[in-house]
Amino acid sequence: MSRIAVLITDLFEDVEYTRPAEAFREAGHDLVHIGLSAGETVRGKQGQAEVRIDRAASEVSADDFDALFIPGGYSPDKLRAHDAPVEFVRRFVESGRPVLAICHAPQLLITAQVLEGRKITGWKSVAQDIRNAGAEYIDREVVVDGNLVSSRKPDDIPAFIEASLAKLEETGRKTKTAAAARR
Repeated sequence: MSRIAVLITDLFEDVEYTRPAEAFREAGHDLVHIGLSAGETVRGKQGQAEVRIDRAASEVSADDFDALFIPGGYSPDKLRAHDAPVEFVRRFVESGRPVLAICHAPQLLITAQVLEGRKITGWKSVAQDIRNAGAEYIDREVVVDGNLVSSRKPDDIPAFIEASLAKLEETGRKTKTAAAARR
């Protein structure tokens, strides 16, 4: 079981949050919603989903979590205008722990300046921004590059969930093996 930080604010793409979140919970993972202000309620752009923010990005550390999930929609673009979420993303990617990013989520990774030399996918309109950030844009339903798992759009959600759960399981096995070796 992993503790997953969900970095989210208003106008996230509803299904890009709800379907992976449901799958992560069903697999036994704990979700902690990180946003701009603890206690606020953020809404999806389709008006179908609401999320209560558990912790502000300025109050958390990447070390508090096992993985980071960034849903798409307009949420990543809104978050990247603030220093705390960008710094949280930067430290998370650098930690080597899984970062699960769909649709417009690469916008946060671009602003955090962590894509140089990486392979990633995302919504078509951010493909050139991804390239300009020094990454290789790959137009596939899911791309896994080290600790990054990325997908393009809502149609890719099944593949995104499958790859994300596999990455979480792989990371969990490595953590257990390392803990056993230290004993």
